[in-house]
Amino acid sequence: MWQLEYPWLLLLLPLPWLAWRYLATYRESRSALRVPFFAAMSRAVGQEPGTARAGGGRWQLLLNLSVWVLLLGACARPVLVEKPIERERPVRDLMLAIDISQSMATTDYTDPSGQRVDRLQAVKEVVRDFIARRKDDRIGLIVFGTGAYPQAPLTLDHASLGILLDEVGIGMAGPNTALGDAIGLTIKLLDKAKEQEKVLILLTDGNDTGSAITPDHAARMARDRGIVVHTIGIGDPEASGEAKVDLQALQDIAHATGGRFFRAGDRDALQQVYATLDHITPHRVKTFSHQPRRDLFWWPLGAALLALLLGHGVAALATARRASPAHLTRTER
Repeated sequence: MWQLEYPWLLLLLPLPWLAWRYLATYRESRSALRVPFFAAMSRAVGQEPGTARAGGGRWQLLLNLSVWVLLLGACARPVLVEKPIERERPVRDLMLAIDISQSMATTDYTDPSGQRVDRLQAVKEVVRDFIARRKDDRIGLIVFGTGAYPQAPLTLDHASLGILLDEVGIGMAGPNTALGDAIGLTIKLLDKAKEQEKVLILLTDGNDTGSAITPDHAARMARDRGIVVHTIGIGDPEASGEAKVDLQALQDIAHATGGRFFRAGDRDALQQVYATLDHITPHRVKTFSHQPRRDLFWWPLGAALLALLLGHGVAALATARRASPAHLTRTER
């Protein structure tokens, strides 16, 4: 689609007609030689005197009008507006908090080939697939045990995030489970984020045994800052000690922040959990459009110059032809 940047300049189109209609005729005085035998001399050479014309005739009038229209068209600056270019930005900051306490070494999960693997290895495989499906989101990674630590900041570089996820090992953050500290660290990391939706996916197989802030207090702080926490319990509620998952605490955290609680007993259940999260936290992106604009003023400007060159070239050839000796000879004969 094309448009004119200065269409008001087209109001000047009738300006030549107004000048011809209302301005006085231009007259020029020249010296001349008067001879009393001009009529006899004209008959002798066989030519009749003509009338003076101001210009080159009708074709020159059309040429001048065409050049005027083309120049005005160039000054109005026609531009070609191309199709908009769209780019996407994330509107969601998503943190993954993964429990890497000693209890995650329990081998009660199976990999796709059917071999027994520990809980952390199963979680890594599912989380890696989940990250690959969230290409429009900024994702960060928190690991927690006795303490909570940021493993990766919020980023769109999901390839680097996958590398950092592979480097996580059981017991790196201590043997205990600081559930409340993981939520508190998320609040700190997302506090200055300007995106509309902030989500924490909290995955643990144990109860809180060493947090500086209680999980329910941390959940209320997250709710006040607009952070939705989805909790995933993968431990055994029938176990004892630190290996026992506190499902009720995880349900309370999710309920307080407007999130959902999931119970993942095996790898297939964990896969279904992340598939469900794909639906309850859908992709939402802002689309910014930029329409490239190409100037086309040089087309009418070039046409005007070409018309002038052709017009003056034809006029010069016609004048030279009339002034040639052969032409004069044929006229005299």
